[in-house]
Amino acid sequence: MNRKIAIILSHPIQYYSPFFAALNDEGFVFKVFYTLGDSDGIDAGFGKQIMWDLPLLQHYDYEFLSNMSSEPGSNHYNGIISPDLISTVERYNPEVILIYGWAYAAHLKAMKYFHSKVPIWFKGDSTLLDDLPYWKKITRKIALTYVYRHIDKAFYVGSNNYDYFRSFGLKNNQLIFAPHAIDNQRFAEDKFIHAEKIKKKLNISPDDIIVLFAGKFQAKKNPEILLKAFKSMKLDNVHLLMVGNGILEEKLKYKSQQLGLKSQKIHFMDFQNQSQMPAVYQACDIYC
Repeated sequence: MNRKIAIILSHPIQYYSPFFAALNDEGFVFKVFYTLGDSDGIDAGFGKQIMWDLPLLQHYDYEFLSNMSSEPGSNHYNGIISPDLISTVERYNPEVILIYGWAYAAHLKAMKYFHSKVPIWFKGDSTLLDDLPYWKKITRKIALTYVYRHIDKAFYVGSNNYDYFRSFGLKNNQLIFAPHAIDNQRFAEDKFIHAEKIKKKLNISPDDIIVLFAGKFQAKKNPEILLKAFKSMKLDNVHLLMVGNGILEEKLKYKSQQLGLKSQKIHFMDFQNQSQMPAVYQACDIYC
């Protein structure tokens, strides 16, 4: 028998909403509680306003909660302060609570409040890959060991995420493998014509090879390493396509211009919305 689940998430996310719709189709009983409140769509990682062009609120039950933060946002701890979260979830009376991300005041408060009252499941994709000074590692160890004492199960997306949870005290029997998922049907649709138009617009031969980076241009994604690798390549029929925006955008474009003739094979495209991404992927051959 399916257990009644309360899902706590900051805001509708293009990858999670189709997953929630699929869960609903499979008969799971749940409701998603969005805690960020009204948002202007500014994504700190992309550095611009993002308005997804797919329906994110269809085929599942949800509720938007008020956010009383003086500086609302999903990129800092005090960006989500939701006084109604605990009482609203209590009225829903779930048998399990699934929380996406702890690093918001409202989420951590809910984790601590419901701990030992309702099983807490947790989803996050953090790793230990960030290069931190020793004192920050010690501080993080103490803080996160405390945080994760308040959960019963965690879903990890890969080996680095697994190591992260283990390092902060979670036992192997508390961890469940749950890799990130996409809407396979939508990405599998034939976008050949659109893909060829992308190549033509970028002046890339149909037979040439395209290496793709698609995402936020930020240090933790390390897109600069691709420029270094591309510089060392000797193949004339290979192109590098960088799709996205972010704080490193101007730096990446400047560095690419320093590569002489190689720069003609490095291409930049602004952020592409979800309806456009299947064609971008189908235009490319290697994904980073």
